[in-house]
Amino acid sequence: MNNSTPDYDYLIVGHGIGGLSIAWHLQTAGKSFKIIHDSSAPNSSRVAAGVLNPLTGKKLVKTWLADDLFPYAYRFYEELETTLNAKFLHRTSVYRPFRSLAEQNTYLAQTAEPGIARYVGEGRDQEAVAAYTHMEHGALEVTGAGWIDLPLLMDKSITYFSEKGQFIEGVFDFHDLNLSGEFVKWKGNTYGKLMLCQGFTAVNDPVFDWLPFAPVKGQVLEIETEQKLESHIVNQGIFILPLGETKAKVGATYSWDPLDWTPTKACREELEEKLAGLLKSTYKVTGEIAGIRPSVKDRRPLIGVHPVRKNICIFNGLGTKGVTLGPFFANELVQHLENGKELNPLVNIQRYFSLYFH
Repeated sequence: MNNSTPDYDYLIVGHGIGGLSIAWHLQTAGKSFKIIHDSSAPNSSRVAAGVLNPLTGKKLVKTWLADDLFPYAYRFYEELETTLNAKFLHRTSVYRPFRSLAEQNTYLAQTAEPGIARYVGEGRDQEAVAAYTHMEHGALEVTGAGWIDLPLLMDKSITYFSEKGQFIEGVFDFHDLNLSGEFVKWKGNTYGKLMLCQGFTAVNDPVFDWLPFAPVKGQVLEIETEQKLESHIVNQGIFILPLGETKAKVGATYSWDPLDWTPTKACREELEEKLAGLLKSTYKVTGEIAGIRPSVKDRRPLIGVHPVRKNICIFNGLGTKGVTLGPFFANELVQHLENGKELNPLVNIQRYFSLYFH
């Protein structure tokens, strides 16, 4: 190829929910790319429960940009299911047991707001869920929710891109890069842009280590129950995410020390204590996993182009809501890079450029 054209448009580093979302949007845009990913390294997307939940928190707050994010995410995953011939999107409701009559009154008053009312159901399956869940004061049904089987999605996506020769299994090292020219040179090829989607490990990036990551560790239990579970998610401080008739994931904790991938006894005890107040059925713990969420101080993603090196981009900081934020903002970033569409200033890393130039 001549010097004015790179061998590939993009080199994507990382294939968690961030890198995966970027790859599929670049594919749709007709761009050429390679993905470099180390499958043996810990990956928070494989640990994450992958829950899509439009109403969250103790105060029943509508997820930021929910009306845009959720329809987009569902379309994205449904199209991927068709392309990859796999079932990893599971639509279901979230049942939120009221902690008290006061909370019941507060929540029911809030559900009169049109913005929230559209995500509230009639609780048709409440009795079935109450058979194994403590909900003495009733529960709120949140509709428009669901979960993504992330390990299955990631495996299918890796297989797809591998078969097309677009996936490289291996460890990415910044020392292998040559950034001196117009294009990014890496292992014998040139790329128009470098797209960094490494999740938590980006805190060690020499090009983006100035960004205010605030990683947080989370632990999840895998349990088997004596009683049969409905398909609905139950959420009250922790979530119970049914994976089958008697299997479920329970989570998640938030901890900062130590920031590693090892489950701890303290977090397991915390989850079991909360589970005791929520689950009536007896159960046994069959597994426990921990991951590090790539969260950010202002709880908004870190997306955009390096302030000086215009051929290096970042797509990161998706935190606890990666399955919801990933597809929508991957599209926003690709549209920004390819068609000049303006990025939402709340996610654009320009909001932190002063940290780089100080």
